[in-house]
Amino acid sequence: MSDRYSQLINTPVGRFVAKNVGLPQPVQLDRWTPGSPVISGEVLLGSAPGGRLASPVARVLADVGARVRTSLDEVRAAASEAGLDAGVWSPDAAGEGDRFKALVFDASGISDSSELRELWAFFHPTIRRVERSGRIIVLGTPPESCEAPRAATAQRALEGFTRSAGKEVRKGAAVNLVYVAPGAEDQLDSTLRFFLSPRSAYVSGQVVRITSAAAPPEIDWDRPFAGKVALVTGAARGIGEAIARTLARDGAHVVGLDVPALEGDLARVTGEIGGSHLVCDITSPDAPATICDHLKSEHDGVDVVVHNAGITRDKTLGKMDEERWTVLMDVNLSSQERIDDALLERELLREGGRVVSVSSISGIAGNAGQTNYATSKAGVIGMVQSMAPVFAERGATINAVAPGFIETAMTAAMPIATREVGRRMNSMAQGGRPVDVAETIGWFASPASGGVNGQVVRVCGQSLLGA
Repeated sequence: MSDRYSQLINTPVGRFVAKNVGLPQPVQLDRWTPGSPVISGEVLLGSAPGGRLASPVARVLADVGARVRTSLDEVRAAASEAGLDAGVWSPDAAGEGDRFKALVFDASGISDSSELRELWAFFHPTIRRVERSGRIIVLGTPPESCEAPRAATAQRALEGFTRSAGKEVRKGAAVNLVYVAPGAEDQLDSTLRFFLSPRSAYVSGQVVRITSAAAPPEIDWDRPFAGKVALVTGAARGIGEAIARTLARDGAHVVGLDVPALEGDLARVTGEIGGSHLVCDITSPDAPATICDHLKSEHDGVDVVVHNAGITRDKTLGKMDEERWTVLMDVNLSSQERIDDALLERELLREGGRVVSVSSISGIAGNAGQTNYATSKAGVIGMVQSMAPVFAERGATINAVAPGFIETAMTAAMPIATREVGRRMNSMAQGGRPVDVAETIGWFASPASGGVNGQVVRVCGQSLLGA
């Protein structure tokens, strides 16, 4: 459903009225299209003294062909070693028209609360120079990896900074924090590309941890799933359809799965993307075996599994019958556990396999009338976090996305007041699109994302609800 308010506000008259009356002012977000660069526009690269991430960041920026400037000689030297000719920028000599598509700051060298001033020193003169749909990325060390309590304290403080900056920067810009564990510097490429690019249009205020993993393979960044097989449940419509189309666009053979009642839609989607389909009720006792048998006989395994299928059965707890609870829990959570167990037991998830589950911000913040739904989606988060070590032992990963307000047929059916609140109650003052969820899943599922495991990322425009 179209967002008529956003369309109106993005006219000259609408912008004038919104500014003078104090109405939300959503901007049209940049989204990635095939052939687009990772980032268009200049990147300002900074670092606190003692940072260890400027060199790996510079290597990624060089690989994507970014235009980079910095005010620090040591950062310029690191860029030069990476083959990047970084220009000079000084806040004192900056012109009024100086603008940046991204601000990237290495905060890993901050080891004491007194050194948090480095954040102010870098961002105070630059944050108002961020372009529309710009990016701010702060990189640090996971607090649990710090050797000294004071360093851990200072690194944990970065979360408050990035989440607050995300609520200030506006203009459709996104702010995210990436913690890179010592020894995981070679795992940065996939995540930094995602957060720099328009693929992360509706992801802001998030914290991601990168850990050590096997060296990333060489891949075609435009078609990272070439030669891969991806299973997507609930693929016939909505977010599931967007996931299937995005993975296929990036090279995967998609096996779409949905219930018999939606076989027509499912066949249409998979036919249009050159995939195949499997009709199955994932709650049936023989569903895991049916899925595994199909993947074994047709593809001899699977590389990517996306658990997208889900339902709602809303009622306040006092009015909720047992069936509403039981059926929803089985579809949204228990079926995922059974399918994953079967795939692991039969060793059908290939080396470097990726499992991505769709949770919800309801599983983080809760929602009145959705105790069953929120319980199931919080359970998905628990499953991802508890199973991450199990998957890591097999050279695989498991992660989850938690969508906020996404423009789908379901949200279009909401009462208008509820719908408008959902759209505006985030830092970007608008709803997301199914492709925003799909692009985030594509990042998690990338062969180059081996260092991203057990993570939960909200795709919600930095919703004001939840953590």
